[in-house]
Amino acid sequence: MEKYETLGLVGEGSYGMVMKCRNKDNGRIVAIKKFLESEDDKMVKKIAMREIKLLKQLRHENLVNLLEVCKKKKRWYLVFEFVDHTLLDDLELFPHGLDYNRVRKYLFQIIKGIGFCHSHNIIHRDIKPENILVSQSGIVKLCDFGFARTLAAPGEAYTDYVATRWYRAPELLVGDTKYGKAVDVWAIGCLVPEMLTGEPLFPGDSDIDQLYHIMKCLGNLTPRHQELFYKNPLFAGVRLPEVKEVEPLERRYPKLSAAVLDLAKVIHYFENAFVFCFLLVSVFPLLLRFCDLDCGEEGSKMQGRGQALLLPSTMGMELRPPLLWGW
Repeated sequence: MEKYETLGLVGEGSYGMVMKCRNKDNGRIVAIKKFLESEDDKMVKKIAMREIKLLKQLRHENLVNLLEVCKKKKRWYLVFEFVDHTLLDDLELFPHGLDYNRVRKYLFQIIKGIGFCHSHNIIHRDIKPENILVSQSGIVKLCDFGFARTLAAPGEAYTDYVATRWYRAPELLVGDTKYGKAVDVWAIGCLVPEMLTGEPLFPGDSDIDQLYHIMKCLGNLTPRHQELFYKNPLFAGVRLPEVKEVEPLERRYPKLSAAVLDLAKVIHYFENAFVFCFLLVSVFPLLLRFCDLDCGEEGSKMQGRGQALLLPSTMGMELRPPLLWGW
């Protein structure tokens, strides 16, 4: 690590910090994630080893690039390419939301990045604006794979509690230990209206309040989620919040086009949204519709491939049961 000169602190969290550094040999600017002493903390070690393992498997233009891994004095150091801007920065700069064209470009790249992870049976589990890097040229890169993990085998349960509350899917909120790629899909669905309006879709103050926000917009939880809620000891003696009147997306966002709202609904509806037919046939045309833009040669190729894959890809596709049965 001696070849790196620290230029400043980018951010810090429960398990370590991220620093902006310069490689003294070639002048390259990098981001270095410095974990807490991992040998003395099993959780830190688990998160560090998991992130290292997964990032070595994942190489994609829309995922942050891991350049080097070092260990010094019981600490793990991960050296990444440096990107100094995030989607959160954009939302703070434009508090009333981003323009449609920018949202389309960001969303398409987010979907490609997560789709690549899902194609390798890896779920991110912490998609949120601050974990979406944006380069000066507009390239989106997902970062922070500390909570990512390989998809559980049938019958296997997850034990750790993940995802930032505002982007947490209902199954995570009620304590389901057998979830899948849909938790990433849900988080992306939450990002769509937020990027366009600057307002979080479900800004809950607690897990119960989070469920209330979701139910007020999308209707009652599924019977399975209700059952899990009442079996969860964390909610002992607590009843699900009562929603007197559902406020659908159309009423909440009257200025957004029907195509945008359709997109948000579709993403929240699908259990495994990153089967290729969804990525190429469902999402891409919607992106074109709500922006009224042509994505050129790449878009034409993607749509063509999507049509070709439609029949085999839809076979066996699982759908998330809709929260609002009238959908």
